[in-house]
Amino acid sequence: MLDYGSGNLRSVERALRRVGADIEVTADFHAALECDGLVVPGVGAFAACMEGLTSVRGDRIVGRRLAGGRPVLGICVGMQILFERGVEHGVETEGCAQWPGTVDRLKADVVPHMGWNTVRAPAGSRLFAGLDADTRFYFVHSYAARTWELNPRPPMPEPLVTWATHGEDFVAAAENGPLVAAQFHPEKSGDAGAHLLRNWLGTLD
Repeated sequence: MLDYGSGNLRSVERALRRVGADIEVTADFHAALECDGLVVPGVGAFAACMEGLTSVRGDRIVGRRLAGGRPVLGICVGMQILFERGVEHGVETEGCAQWPGTVDRLKADVVPHMGWNTVRAPAGSRLFAGLDADTRFYFVHSYAARTWELNPRPPMPEPLVTWATHGEDFVAAAENGPLVAAQFHPEKSGDAGAHLLRNWLGTLD
C-alpha cells in the first residue's frame, strides 16, 4: 500500500490483513513498483492528495505499473485522482489522467454523501462477484466522477463501470484491466467490503 501522506492507511491495512493479504505500507518507489498489487488509498481534498502523491512519485509508480499490466487498486480519493482532473471550490487540479473526465461536486440535497448505499455492478464484474445486488457499501465523499468517458476501441475490452446514486448517478467503482478503483470505503464496509477486497486479491494470482 502506497504511503503518500493521505489515506486511512491503518484501517485499510487491517482490512487487507484480515482477508489474507501480506501487506507492506511503503513510500519506497521500487517496492511500490515491484509488488504484486498496489493499493492507493486517499481521503481529503483532491489537490492535497495529488501533491502528496507526486511528492513520492506515486503518479509515475501508477503509470509504470499499468504500462506493465501490474494491478493497482484506488480507494475513495485514491480513485478520484486517477481521472484527468478534479475541481474543488473553483480550483482545477490535474490528476493522474489514467482515465479521461473530471471529478467535481455532487449535485444533491445533502452533501457530503455519507453512509451506506447500494451500487449497480455490471455483469461480469470480478470485483463484485458473489455479492447480492442489494449489498450496501459505506461512502463518505462530496465529489465524484459523474460521467464515464473512456470508450476504448477494439480489441481493447470495455471497462466495467459500477454506478451508485446520491442526488444523481456517479461512478462507484471501475474495473479497467489492471486498474481497479472504488469510490466507497471497502475497509469500512464490513463483510461486503471484506468480500470485495478478497475478490481483488484473487485477481493477483
